[in-house]
Amino acid sequence: MNKIDLLQEYFGHNNFREFQEEAIDTILAKRDLLMILPTGGGKSLCYQLPSLMMGGVTIVISPLLALMYDQVTALRANGINSAMLSSLQSEKESKEIEELLKNGSIKLLYVAPERLNNFNFLSLLDTLDINFFVIDEAHCVSEWGHDFREDYRKLHLLKKRYPNTPISAFTATATYSVKHDIISNLTLSNPRVLQGVVYRENLNITIAPRQKDGRGELLEFLKAHKNQAGIIYTLSRKSTQSISDFLQSKGINALPYHAGLSREDKEKTYKAFVADEIEIVVATIAFGMGIDKSNIRFVVHLTMPKSIENYYQEIGRAGRDGLSADVVLLYSIQDTIQQKSFLEPLEDTPHKQNSISKIDSMFRYAKGEECRHKSLALYFGDTIDECKTNCDNCTQKDVKKSDITKASQKLLSTIYRTAQNFGIIYIIDILRGSKDKRILENAHDKLSVYGIGAEYSKNQWLSIADKLLEIGAIEIGAFRVYKLTDISTIILKGNYTVLIRSDRLEKRESIIKKRVTFFDDYDVEMFDLLKALRAKIAKEQGVPPYVIFSDKTLKELSIHKPSNQEEILQIHGIGEIKFKKYGKEFLKLIDEKSL
Repeated sequence: MNKIDLLQEYFGHNNFREFQEEAIDTILAKRDLLMILPTGGGKSLCYQLPSLMMGGVTIVISPLLALMYDQVTALRANGINSAMLSSLQSEKESKEIEELLKNGSIKLLYVAPERLNNFNFLSLLDTLDINFFVIDEAHCVSEWGHDFREDYRKLHLLKKRYPNTPISAFTATATYSVKHDIISNLTLSNPRVLQGVVYRENLNITIAPRQKDGRGELLEFLKAHKNQAGIIYTLSRKSTQSISDFLQSKGINALPYHAGLSREDKEKTYKAFVADEIEIVVATIAFGMGIDKSNIRFVVHLTMPKSIENYYQEIGRAGRDGLSADVVLLYSIQDTIQQKSFLEPLEDTPHKQNSISKIDSMFRYAKGEECRHKSLALYFGDTIDECKTNCDNCTQKDVKKSDITKASQKLLSTIYRTAQNFGIIYIIDILRGSKDKRILENAHDKLSVYGIGAEYSKNQWLSIADKLLEIGAIEIGAFRVYKLTDISTIILKGNYTVLIRSDRLEKRESIIKKRVTFFDDYDVEMFDLLKALRAKIAKEQGVPPYVIFSDKTLKELSIHKPSNQEEILQIHGIGEIKFKKYGKEFLKLIDEKSL
């Protein structure tokens, strides 16, 4: 069976998404692959489909049990034999899976990286016909990444033990250094690198300073998202429980999820969420990595993530079905202080300094005025146009701005006159005429720029410096020293006007824009009936509803109301396998309710 036939029969799609076919062809050619594709871009299909076209078994290394469980459940629902080996299984269950592996009855086996340290498991692998290895969430390999895991670092041993078996590595995020670290540490051999555009056009991004604990803003936001699935991220276990209790007291169906809960409680919350039995999970970052629930309509951060990579992955859990979703971040300077306090006890290593730089980059992004999507793309080495309609900075073009060109020239001149050898606080102290001992010892109180910036407070100068960082007029070098760039020269010569949003120089009220809901052209009554049927089937089969059909599929069914097999097979997400399992029930419902 060819690629398109498999795509239609097992996955219910008529066409490949961007880069999917290239990735599949690379795997079929038995070549190493690194694929960097945003969440929701269809990475899983890139290795699941070629596995069906090859002899042997595909070994998928994945970091979280919940992620593996989701993948295996979805594959089995599509008629693809797959399994996972984990600590959750009994010895009897593990033995049964091993026997199925040995007789070639399983196409994809999911395991955690820690299992590859087990001699017995490696001995089992030695007896199998392995077509290729998959490293999911491959950024965990890199110590420069945001989720570095020591067991991922050991995966380079795969190439030593199985030198002729190709490796395909997948991740949603990777900066230039992380990308090269993945290739180097996995010892990939002349890999093909496929990197998708960072832009997720269905995500509407809003970022604002948090007022108090953000609860008032959160309730206002949730009014526009009633009966919709969402994740609310917060920093600590305590706040996770507190926010969850608060929402429940307001009649909102929410449950907490954090590392302090028992495994049973976490599993109960997770299953209730994917089964649409609860609307909201209030969580720490322990929740959601690789979650396969496609109809998450919003993600709210009540505290600032520790890096742009974390932020991008977490907002990527919204709108995986391609329909519109809202992502909101409420932040405070206290978030950066708290994040850095976690790092304070650690030994001063390059990894620690890298983590501190990531926190600072995240804070600058939150305060930034440029298009949110464009800034994200730039961070990951991508270049896109402004989104114009899908972020707060683009839709609030009428916001009052102040000319800070002269102030920028003062700051840049001070960096220049101190030989680009100091950090920003020291530079600001010179501008404000500080009597700091170090300034006097360096005789920097004798400079012409000393005291010429007393009209601005320290926080205002920090905002001006952040703006210059955003537009590339300054950059941070080693030891947090501030350096000039080519743009600095243009500003100093008076050939560049620097504007800053006026509210960045004063205390600002946050406003979260309400948006229309994600459906605007569908039969609401039919959709609800289809959703109820999906829930009934899912409950009977003990699987999450999205495994039956996604919200996007239900939406298309409610719009087009197919009346026969030929028509329903044209609907997104319905292939021959899904039709045989569920198609007739849905056609019957549509026929009865369309009369």
